[in-house]
Amino acid sequence: MRRSFIHWYVAKVKYQTERKIKNFLEKEGIQHYIPFIEEKPVIPCLVFIRTDYAKALLLSSESGISITYLQDEKTRKFQVIPDKQMEFFIFLNSFADKTFILNNPENLSGGEKVRVVKGEFTGIEGELYRIKGHKRVVVRLNGLVSLATTYIPKENLEKL
Repeated sequence: MRRSFIHWYVAKVKYQTERKIKNFLEKEGIQHYIPFIEEKPVIPCLVFIRTDYAKALLLSSESGISITYLQDEKTRKFQVIPDKQMEFFIFLNSFADKTFILNNPENLSGGEKVRVVKGEFTGIEGELYRIKGHKRVVVRLNGLVSLATTYIPKENLEKL
């Protein structure tokens, strides 16, 4: 028997259907993540769904909502977000008033890998960049989107 693996997939939905797919996924008991601020999706048209490949394929027909999955450019398979990366992203996004989404994450390069060891962001791993004059830890989701923290003092960080 073939074993199916659970992964975080990045799904693209039509504009303003994020709430509808959220309700469907909740009803079905499927783990998902769609960040909202004041009832508006933070990342329009993108939904993060944690399921196995077979179920991911069925969701569009079962929900009646058009769902397509972003593909990895090299493998041409559904793009998968590692669990740890998604965990950091969800955690950071819970501090919406102390983080911000970077519009052009591809412009960042050469960031030093760090872990936050003290303060409210303890445990987060990412890349250290100077943004708007302050050192911030950036968590990326496979080049799709990046979240940056507020200023974090050097003594609260350790190099990885």
